[in-house]
This record gives sequence, C-alpha cells and structure tokens, in this order.
Amino acid sequence: MAYGRLRTGIEIPELVGVPGGTFRMGKEDSRPDERPAHTVTVRPFRAGVSPVNNTQYLAYVAAAGVAMPPFIAEDRFAAPGQPVVGINWFDAMAYCAWLLEVTGTDFRLPTEAEREFAALGGLAGGDWPWPGDRHPIAAEIDAMTAPHAPRPECANGYGLRCMAENVHEWCSDWYDPAYYALSPTENATGPGETRRRASRGGSWRHREKVTRINARSSLDPSFRYSDFGFRVYADA
Repeated sequence: MAYGRLRTGIEIPELVGVPGGTFRMGKEDSRPDERPAHTVTVRPFRAGVSPVNNTQYLAYVAAAGVAMPPFIAEDRFAAPGQPVVGINWFDAMAYCAWLLEVTGTDFRLPTEAEREFAALGGLAGGDWPWPGDRHPIAAEIDAMTAPHAPRPECANGYGLRCMAENVHEWCSDWYDPAYYALSPTENATGPGETRRRASRGGSWRHREKVTRINARSSLDPSFRYSDFGFRVYADA
C-alpha cells in the first residue's frame, strides 16, 4: 500500500504487506541473548519498504514544529533519500503518532518478533534476508562511510530494503538479554520495562556493516546516534 503524497510537502512512507506466520526466532549456536531459539507466531502486518528518510522526516519537522534531526547539517547525512539518523526512540514514536493524525492509520514501531520475521523475507530460515551469505552489492556496502538511499538490490523477498544493513532500527520492545527463555509463542511484545529499547539491523558505521537477522542490539531510548534510524509498521 503506497500512500504517496497526501498533501503538499508531506510524503508518507510506502508500506507492503507481510503475511503472518510461524517461524523459529533466535539462533541456538550464537550469542547468549539469541538463545534459546524458539517458535513464535506473528499476525499479518505491514512494514515500511525502507527506513524513514530525510524528506519524510523533515516534512514532519515542518508540520509539527519539532526539532531538526541532529546530524542533518552534515552533508553526508543530508541527502533526501537517505535514512534519517540521530533519531531516538521517543522521536520515532512521536513521528508515528503524527502519521496517525495525518493518515488515520495507526503507524507504529515493530516488535522484535515482527522485525525478525519481516527480515526473513519469506525464507524458511537462515542468517540473511537473501539466499546465500553475501549481500547482493557487498563491495559497495562495505565501502560506505554514511547511510545510503535504499536500493532495489537491497530488497528481500517481501520487497523490504536494507533489513540487514544501513542503519539500526528501533523496535517497540524493551530489551532483556534473557527474554527468549520466557517469550510467549504468539504475538510476543517483549519484556517489561528495562533500561534499553531493542533495535535491529546493521550499521554503516560498523566494521562489519551487514548484520544477521537474528542479531539483537539495544540502546538507551533517549540516545541519538548517527547510525540509528527507524522504519514504520502498521497492522494489516
């Protein structure tokens, strides 16, 4: 579903449908916070084709009168199609609330389970959003020194771009390294309140720029880093 431009100067992120299903979340022979691997079922939902970009976020800044993203004055973070960065968890939630006012659709951040399921792109399992071990444009990704405008080559089987690279993306869940031992099998929404919010995806700033879809990360929800952005989701 593509909203396009609802009004002059406001571009709404494009969403695609992700079918619900049951999958194996986590990775048994990996980091402790990815264990135990466990079966989770998620309902159908919709996911942003790409992370929210500068054009989309700056329309919100202008309409809502909120602060500019902190790195936008630097040329390497300012291209219109690049993911907006320096967005903390509260900023991302506020943007989703604004989109609800604009569109009537309850945009939101994903659960960790939804994010991992979406990253699989319809594959039965594995570490990456695409078949095989290397990103389709691995050499170009490895050479990047800033976020990049998502490209068709970065898409997985659902058409979602940059699910394993580019910027870390906030999730709605609190982060608990031991949560998988207690996670419910259906529609898991994360643990109770902790000190960090969960995030997923790789980072242009890391030495290894592409990250396994199972890999978990987290950050204080008030922090703003130049490799943190977000992607919007909605119920089906």
